Amino acid sequence: MFSNYLNDDILSVKRGNMTQSSYKQPVSVGIPLIAVGLLIFSSVVSAKGELRVCADPDNLPFSNRQHQGFENKIAAVLARYLHKKLSYYWLRQKQGFIRQTLGAEVCDVVIGVPYGYERVLSTQPYYRSGYVFVSAKRQHLRIDSFDDPILRQLKIGLHTIGNDGANSPPASALGRRGIVNNIVGYSMWGDSSVKNPQGQIIDAVAKGDIDVAIVWGPIGGFFAKKYAKALEITPAPSDAQMTSMPFAFDIAMCVRKGDTAFQEQLEKSITRKQRKIENILTEFNIPIFKLNTGSIPSKIAFDPVVNQKSQ
Repeated sequence: MFSNYLNDDILSVKRGNMTQSSYKQPVSVGIPLIAVGLLIFSSVVSAKGELRVCADPDNLPFSNRQHQGFENKIAAVLARYLHKKLSYYWLRQKQGFIRQTLGAEVCDVVIGVPYGYERVLSTQPYYRSGYVFVSAKRQHLRIDSFDDPILRQLKIGLHTIGNDGANSPPASALGRRGIVNNIVGYSMWGDSSVKNPQGQIIDAVAKGDIDVAIVWGPIGGFFAKKYAKALEITPAPSDAQMTSMPFAFDIAMCVRKGDTAFQEQLEKSITRKQRKIENILTEFNIPIFKLNTGSIPSKIAFDPVVNQKSQ
């Protein structure tokens, strides 16, 4: 869900042609400076009455335009608690997402990022998840290591990676062992005619097209829910050969660096509404791991999934 966040530069000042042209245009043909100031002031005031969320318009189970994702539901809970109008700026969560949303100041909060992501100011984490195996219950797979010989015999589904050169942790673990010829790639995106392309890899497991999918937990849990009697979900183990590459992540919300007042406001809201948030995660069948309480933010720039969010 999160490769889009890498290689992003948060802008310290608001970008846009209006800011640049206001210095170049003669006063005689431009809006009077006092009017410009009032316009800017009014936009700031109106933003204070809104919870402006940066989100992907078609990325279940996280978010979509119909507000059907669990991040949509969590945002709605926070907006009601803060007595703010909920609004969205929609953008596909690919490379450049943070720069074009928070960095451009068109919205103010992202509901799900890896805790401690260095280009933003994150809240304390509100859940933790990781990569999972999704397989048919009848297979009785018990994979405790990427060195398990069974992985060379199974047809394994992975979400394909974008053109930014990043690999998901499972793809890297399998690649280091030369397990490549039995990999089947599935797109995270598809074209506009494909409904919920993120879930096609889980459908493939249910139909028997592949033996096992290794996917980011929220995707696996959500799309496997309708196959609850036929499929099972188990955590993917971390790789002893790649100790610097995590397979599970604490997930937080984030705002622009320096926006500490808003960050603190969100943290208080998360604390007060933690039970409601947990209920939403349960409703969406999100695999929840124990939070790394007291741990320092990770400085590792790996994405859990390419979506959004991290493959």
